[in-house]
Amino acid sequence: MKIPVIKKLVESFNQEQLVAAEEAILNETSPEIEVEGSDEGEKLTHVMAAQFILSEMASQGIEFTAALRLYTAKVRSSIS
Repeated sequence: MKIPVIKKLVESFNQEQLVAAEEAILNETSPEIEVEGSDEGEKLTHVMAAQFILSEMASQGIEFTAALRLYTAKVRSSIS
């Protein structure tokens, strides 16, 4: 997971574009938007993180950094 890639996705695309990219990756096709990553798993992680962060920014009215902290806390709790 690369934070600069996630930030770029959040700043460049909307929720619908990210959902379409997620579906494309899951269907093993190329997404219409550019998603950086070393493999499909990393690309999917970036897209899903961007979706979560955009959602939190909109629903809670918070900035990117605060939403990113929520996402990383969620990831840490899921792997502990």
